[in-house]
Amino acid sequence: MKTCAFAGHREAFASGSEIEIDRAIDSLLAEDDAFVFLTGGMGDFDGKCSAAVRKAKRRYPDKDIKLTLVEPYMKNEINENKEYYEASFDDVVIPMELADAHYKSAITQRNRWMIDRSDYLIAFVYRNFGGAYETLKYAKKKEGIVIINLAEKER
Repeated sequence: MKTCAFAGHREAFASGSEIEIDRAIDSLLAEDDAFVFLTGGMGDFDGKCSAAVRKAKRRYPDKDIKLTLVEPYMKNEINENKEYYEASFDDVVIPMELADAHYKSAITQRNRWMIDRSDYLIAFVYRNFGGAYETLKYAKKKEGIVIINLAEKER
């Protein structure tokens, strides 16, 4: 089973980005019948990627496709909106390694946790600052991860 993480700026308004996300996911699923997709669930790009994975699950019912939400820390809304989370994700994970992380660094550490466990990264990073950029930079240093930056296809 292969693993793919998502990383992108909170706002992803590029025209056709949903189509590009679908194509990227389809290309991965052509390589393997079992995939876990990790999302941080923050912002427009993560939302589009999660929707694309749900769509792929409907298109490829014969493949083992999982969508996992990785939270940096426990949030009340997970319990308050339990039905939403259960309907939207196959799993919700709060990494034990982040238990002692200061909340200001927890998101960065969560993003690195996802990269450390991934074979692929589908990104939408067009600025050279911010959390998505730092995540992409971290992924580029990791040996063996295949990076698909959809923002580069836009240019």
